Amino acid sequence: MRIERELMRGAGPVAVLKLLEEGAKYGYELVEALSEQTSGVLDMGQSTLYPLLYNLQSQGLIRPSWQESESGRKRKYYSLTAKGKKRLA
Repeated sequence: MRIERELMRGAGPVAVLKLLEEGAKYGYELVEALSEQTSGVLDMGQSTLYPLLYNLQSQGLIRPSWQESESGRKRKYYSLTAKGKKRLA
């Protein structure tokens, strides 16, 4: 539906930045947190999230880093940059 697509386009980036304000997260963690904290309103799959993350990264609002997770597996975590924090202020 067009309204849902427009909502995702407008609210999605801000919601991701707000989640990253809490601390670094990896992709799947962001998908789960978005769904949970918005009661499914911003329920997006990874195929929607990763282009959004790439866009935020290209704007200099977030930065990726490879880190070892609690399970010992390497994951790409995303965190806010100073520019990203400023955008939220």
